[in-house]
Amino acid sequence: MNPVELHGVDKRFDGNVVYHGLELEVRRGETLAVVGPSGVGKSVLLKLIIGLIKPDQGTVLVEGVVIAPLSERNLHDVRRKVGMLFQGAALFDSLSVGENLAYGLREHFDWDDRRIRARVAECLDWVGLRGIEEQAPASLSGGMKKRVGLARALAPGPQVILYDEPTTGLDPANARRINELIRSLQQRLGVTSIVITHDMPSVFAVADRVGLVSEQRIGRVIGVGEAHHDAELQAFVQGEEAA
Repeated sequence: MNPVELHGVDKRFDGNVVYHGLELEVRRGETLAVVGPSGVGKSVLLKLIIGLIKPDQGTVLVEGVVIAPLSERNLHDVRRKVGMLFQGAALFDSLSVGENLAYGLREHFDWDDRRIRARVAECLDWVGLRGIEEQAPASLSGGMKKRVGLARALAPGPQVILYDEPTTGLDPANARRINELIRSLQQRLGVTSIVITHDMPSVFAVADRVGLVSEQRIGRVIGVGEAHHDAELQAFVQGEEAA
């Protein structure tokens, strides 16, 4: 069973077709990068997977569960299996770093404070930010905010992690650090990752496979190619752009 599958998915907004007949299967333990120009629906794909929006037609499955018909309570249970790093990190400015990470744990689990603190410390250590629990998000650099956002996504122990433009707005050094984290967490935790990006160096750094959403044929993931060799990926991208 694949952790994420979309079959025959249609999605429109105000009559504008975003996806039509979308077919996509994400293999367990892989990192799939989804690339394409702005405005073709890459972020919509993530929202479909976590149930923030529902398909007009077709099926979205997460860990074998069809999510569209679920009640909010049952959808909540599925979302525990999926972590998400938002493009702007989406931290609560009124909470400390530690409280940001603890917030979701208190929502999802009946854990005591000691266990929550231990989990927060563990996840911050994974992203190289040990001991910053008391700091305010406003005191952090852009790269640190992204890493805190990633630690928060990891805290509930998801099987799938979704990344929405994880390197956008970062300098090359911080972008490289985020890419290294994506790859190392995949290897350490065995998580399945979907990375939405237009940053081709990031694709080469993190992806096992690549799905291309084409502007010429909007509404479909046109093809999925292996990302182990730069030359192969470049040929894949150039071939789809010329089609």
